[in-house]
Amino acid sequence: MSYITTGNQYISVFDHKIAYRELGKGKSELPLVMLIHLAATMDNWDPKLLDLLAEKQHVIVLDLPGVGGSEGKVASTIPGMAKQAIAIINALGYKKINLLGLSMGGMIAQEIVRMNGDLVDHLMLTGTGPRGGLEMDKVTGKTFRFMLKAAIERIDPKRYIFYNHDEEGLIEAKKVLGRMGERTAENADRNMKVSGFLTQLCAIKRWGKAPQDDLKFITQPTLIANGDKDMQVPTENSYVMHEKIKGSKLIIYPKAGHGSIFQYAPEFAKEILDFLES
Repeated sequence: MSYITTGNQYISVFDHKIAYRELGKGKSELPLVMLIHLAATMDNWDPKLLDLLAEKQHVIVLDLPGVGGSEGKVASTIPGMAKQAIAIINALGYKKINLLGLSMGGMIAQEIVRMNGDLVDHLMLTGTGPRGGLEMDKVTGKTFRFMLKAAIERIDPKRYIFYNHDEEGLIEAKKVLGRMGERTAENADRNMKVSGFLTQLCAIKRWGKAPQDDLKFITQPTLIANGDKDMQVPTENSYVMHEKIKGSKLIIYPKAGHGSIFQYAPEFAKEILDFLES
């Protein structure tokens, strides 16, 4: 089954219905749990990337409370979101996972490791940065600027948030957005609520203004990936995390930005599969 035709499943957590999806069940000893970016539901994962990963991995994606098909409220802090994610993972019956976080999902992933390091076997941080990192507190302003630019041109905001602003970036954006757009209404998640989106923005700004992190609590094998020109979360943050996380591996994709892992889906999927099998 392809991710594009995979619909929501539900589990009760916090006395609320929580939405999740899974692919490739039984393909790996540990599940690969993936946390999505700001203002995103499970429909915002690139189906090509997930299908490639699910060839050899049991992949689980989810909506945190107040997001997409999940009931409840969006947590007001990144650590609060991490607590929610841990509770959902435990409710699904897992005491050990591999964890991938994209952008805001990468911030949440770091806090999950801080709170419960034993839960995470391998860690993947993509298009993200450390607490208190370079321009982490400016994500809110950048998001609104890119959204305005996209609104004027009547195009999906992800075109400017995730991809380079040149003609080549437009071509790459259309490829990925086209793949996501193949999902039919029958298998679609619920849209992100504006109130939840604003709460997420405030949480990111608060996390970005917090004291800079030394990341010494991350001792798991760690893979860091980004594009060479991430305008949303500056690529410099990926180099900083690589320096601070002992033994980590860093991948920087050329002519790519915040959405590098979708733009380079086959290459990144191979990196992940090799990383998890090593």
